[in-house]
Amino acid sequence: MLNKTILIGRLVRDPERRYTQTNIAVTSFTLAVDRDRKGPNGERQTDFIDCVSWGKQGDFVKQWFTKGMMAIVAGRLQSRNWEDRNGNKRVSIEVNTDEVTFGETKKARDHAHGSDLVPELPPVDQDALGADDFAPLDDSDVPF
Repeated sequence: MLNKTILIGRLVRDPERRYTQTNIAVTSFTLAVDRDRKGPNGERQTDFIDCVSWGKQGDFVKQWFTKGMMAIVAGRLQSRNWEDRNGNKRVSIEVNTDEVTFGETKKARDHAHGSDLVPELPPVDQDALGADDFAPLDDSDVPF
């Protein structure tokens, strides 16, 4: 059997993180994913897909993703039965993520949202740089 889902869409709202009773992070978010075809009146149709990320991946999503950002999600489709406050039985369908990555560069996102406030920097003359001009990379600054 195969259960593999790959989605590209934009976050509808900021991710929400909760913790299980055993202190494992669970981050929930919803992706707006446009359909390939337009509706009967020519309007764009969009599906809203609930996604769940666990543990460190959930922490990553909470730290680096916000409303409106494009994300690429790979995971498996999962159904969950539950009971609402009125005792009605409900079923939720969600993607339990295996991978969540950025769907666009920060520069493209900032430009699309009118936040391109950083001026272009002139090119660096690599030959003029010496070995003392470089600092070691701190892995905690890298989001992946």
